[in-house]
Amino acid sequence: MSSAFKFCPQCATPLEFITLLEDGGDKERLRCVACGYTHWNNPTPVLAAVVEYQGQILLAQNAAWPGKMFALITGFMEAAETPRGGIEREIKEETNLDASEINLIGVYDFQRMNQVIIAYHAVCHGEVKLSPELVDYRLYAFDQVKCWPSSTGYALADWLRTRGHEPEFIEWSKRG
Repeated sequence: MSSAFKFCPQCATPLEFITLLEDGGDKERLRCVACGYTHWNNPTPVLAAVVEYQGQILLAQNAAWPGKMFALITGFMEAAETPRGGIEREIKEETNLDASEINLIGVYDFQRMNQVIIAYHAVCHGEVKLSPELVDYRLYAFDQVKCWPSSTGYALADWLRTRGHEPEFIEWSKRG
């Protein structure tokens, strides 16, 4: 079990992996031996959107990503924000588009990043103006977009099936 979380945020004592009895049995977690703080390491909720724009799917390329990967619009929820309100805000911030319709696709685990993805379909309008977070975008016909074998790719695949399209998945080694 590894974690980037090393010190107690309350007293700065180094955290240690300690097993204690919790609901459901013994659980090893990073804990502070000085003050009793527990680092729960719960998954972070992340929002994602299959953006439907001009009758096509908009996928974007993040400035921080290597290669030419294009994916759904994603972002973190803000405090006191609903998931639906958060994805509407993220779409506006990242693409300048307004959503006229937002519907939940599903919830997906992304264990590699310790995240839970809450995915929506959003019908959007306006003029695309990318935030500095994104470097490019592409529009894909529903029957031409390829899904990726990860949480947001599964969300896109599930949404495509609701539109009568059997999704095709790319292999990670073939992206770019």
